[in-house]
Amino acid sequence: MEPAPSPELLARLAADLRRADYTVDALDALWGDDAAAALHRGERVPARRVLDARRGEHGASAPLAALAELFVLGLPVPAAEAAEALATLGVDGAVELGLVRESGGQVAAALDLRPYAFADERGSALWWILSDLGELALGHALGEHHVLGVGGASTTLSGLMLPTRAKRVLDLGTGCGIQAMHASRFADGVVATDISERALALARMNLLLNGIEGVELRLGSLFDPVAGERFDRIVSNPPFVITPRTEGVPEYDYRDGGMVGDALVEAVVRGAAEHLEPGGIAQLLANWEYRAGDGEDADGLARAVAWTDGLEHWIVEREVQSVAEYAETWIRDGGTRPGTPAFDRLYDAWLDDFEARGVEHVGFGYVLLRRPDVQGDAAPTAPLARAERRHGPLGTDAAALGGHLAAVLAAHDRQARVSDVELGLLRLRVAGDVTEERHYWPGDEDPTAMLLRQGGGFGRTVSPGTGLAALVGACDGELAVGAIVAALAQLLEVDESALAAELLPAVRELIDDGMLLLPDS
Repeated sequence: MEPAPSPELLARLAADLRRADYTVDALDALWGDDAAAALHRGERVPARRVLDARRGEHGASAPLAALAELFVLGLPVPAAEAAEALATLGVDGAVELGLVRESGGQVAAALDLRPYAFADERGSALWWILSDLGELALGHALGEHHVLGVGGASTTLSGLMLPTRAKRVLDLGTGCGIQAMHASRFADGVVATDISERALALARMNLLLNGIEGVELRLGSLFDPVAGERFDRIVSNPPFVITPRTEGVPEYDYRDGGMVGDALVEAVVRGAAEHLEPGGIAQLLANWEYRAGDGEDADGLARAVAWTDGLEHWIVEREVQSVAEYAETWIRDGGTRPGTPAFDRLYDAWLDDFEARGVEHVGFGYVLLRRPDVQGDAAPTAPLARAERRHGPLGTDAAALGGHLAAVLAAHDRQARVSDVELGLLRLRVAGDVTEERHYWPGDEDPTAMLLRQGGGFGRTVSPGTGLAALVGACDGELAVGAIVAALAQLLEVDESALAAELLPAVRELIDDGMLLLPDS
């Protein structure tokens, strides 16, 4: 069992980080845009050169520069500089925390420590996140028990997380604790689980370092630590990576679930039902396999939908990779460099595994599950059942997708309970981020194509017919949908009932997409 971290020492560390202004913005300003961009690509040389050139000019920013060199660039610094930067904690305290190692008058990082800035429905915030040293600092491939810090998948899931209040949230596979930390901002209580003792130890340090309460950490695999319990919300960035179960292939705790193919994701999806309260929602990132042939297992997205048996669902496929691309991505993720014998050996293992199981492509995307609430009016007459491929860019603010999801789920439930007659009485509005494009051949009075574009959310583009375009254009919150349809039927000289039968399903889809808004009450 990992030793319990000292709350007092972590409080001292937080004081030093605040004093040094150890923030994302301050670091970017310290070494400039070009060096910051290089760091995002995993290259530290430009930032190191900037710090070397300005070493004599740091002045008041000297503690920030030392922390940046130590924890971001992964380079040793003189003990005197480390002592100045960690004046409250002290180098000895940092060693006791397992944060640094001291040898020969030099101090080197033993953990990665990064500032993390974000904004959500509650406003903007800054945290510091501890994790294991990455490939840049280690200079070699990651260890199998590596605890990952905040990456692209982490920010994707936190951006998708519904920001509405919840009593109890489960973070399944918490890693460094980042999703539990985000969930704590809108939940009364959070349970965070992981199979890795080291991950839970670092998650505990992150909670203490950032003064976050109300999170309970539990050790165990999948749903084992919460057997018999239910939650209002489940969030998970599970170890979904499809890794060959072959001797000599590393299995990383943070990404490899120990099951063949996409069986781990299937287990999480199927297991969610018994751990959700009625009306409860689970959100996770996932992979699914596309297999050879035309049977029921061939289409990856359809397979993912089949796993949701008994649950309402909304699955969005964001990308599909060939098995070769997929193998390259995840071998490189572990720190093994292309062009080396180790890389080629792992590449063969990955392709052998996919070939043996008939896998040709792998899809990646977002999964939202909801346990039906069968209690009277809470149950929509048209259950949520969406599966779509959204391989293009998202809207302008992908980090705010959680708010968009919450709004469109609420809108779906409202419109699913009203009949077409009742829908016709509603006064809808066009969402503020929706624009219309019209394309003309030169000299023509009538457009050859019309497009409705959504600026936020999933950045959808809809090509409406003439009738739907006219209906949307008239939705200003003043006219009822039925009155607009009646006016259009008269203008187009068509049967009103037939036009309503054509347009109302499309109106419902635009409500579900967040492009048309229901009245406030």
